Amino acid sequence: MIYDHRTYSCRPGTIRKHLALYGEHGFQVQRRHLGEPIVYGAVETGDVNSYVHIWCYDDAADRAARRAALAADPEWQAYLKKSAEAGYLVSQVNQILTPVPFFTPKRG
Repeated sequence: MIYDHRTYSCRPGTIRKHLALYGEHGFQVQRRHLGEPIVYGAVETGDVNSYVHIWCYDDAADRAARRAALAADPEWQAYLKKSAEAGYLVSQVNQILTPVPFFTPKRG
């Protein structure tokens, strides 16, 4: 099992607008391909212009297949275009996490 941990940062004052855009045009199509996220939350301390989401996959091949299907979906492509045009995002950091030996993860 692997976890895809993603942190996105928005221009100051635009995170609510970005999340509204994503909530209306991106979340459902992403869930259709990736399943339910383990975490989807706004940062409350530190970089408050950021949000984090974590998705769980069986392995790297499962992640690659699901993300390829998402990338090919015209609805997702339309959302990406809207997001780029809005210009709210300024950075993205992705990390792949694996459970440590003494931890048995539970899948949503």
